[in-house]
Amino acid sequence: MTRIKICGLFRDCDIDYVNEAAPDYIGFVFAESRRRISAEKAAEMRKRLAPSIIPVGVFADAPQDEVIRLFREGVIEIAQLHGNEDEDYIRKLKQGCGVPVIKAMQVKKSGDIESFKNASADYLLLDSGAGGTGKTFDWTLIAGMEKPFFLAGGVNLENLDAALKLSPCAVDISSGAETDGVKDREKILRLVHRVRGIKNGIYT
Repeated sequence: MTRIKICGLFRDCDIDYVNEAAPDYIGFVFAESRRRISAEKAAEMRKRLAPSIIPVGVFADAPQDEVIRLFREGVIEIAQLHGNEDEDYIRKLKQGCGVPVIKAMQVKKSGDIESFKNASADYLLLDSGAGGTGKTFDWTLIAGMEKPFFLAGGVNLENLDAALKLSPCAVDISSGAETDGVKDREKILRLVHRVRGIKNGIYT
């Protein structure tokens, strides 16, 4: 069953929205972004997050000690890497604290997924570009993808059904859950319900 991650939470009310909708994962962005939050703010929000929701920390070339500290303090449970982190970085991070790793990969052309198959990350995040573009890529390029992956980049209510047909481990949604640049309660509820196969309160 495909899961859902709502990424880029930075307001207190965002926690209220996801606690109500109950996605599988949420994302705190520590990399450069308009959604970036401090470690201190993330820790405060984490305390209010429902226990069933897994918090993911989004980083780009962050010092390993920073990632490890946030994991050990319980602020995050998974590290999502969007920079130039290589296999050595990922291995050392996993050996250092055992944090599960999602590594973002850009899909640009046919054959790209062949180069991903030996990645040591627990999951891949497939996107159209670096840093979360909010734009889709040609999803036909990932046909035959064997490693568990999160599908990102422009996933929204309009194309969610098509995204689910690709059988990703999870869909990763940020701008698709927003209106005017901030998280939208109604969109989050609708997205989570659609992934769960719920329409009008009834599983489909």
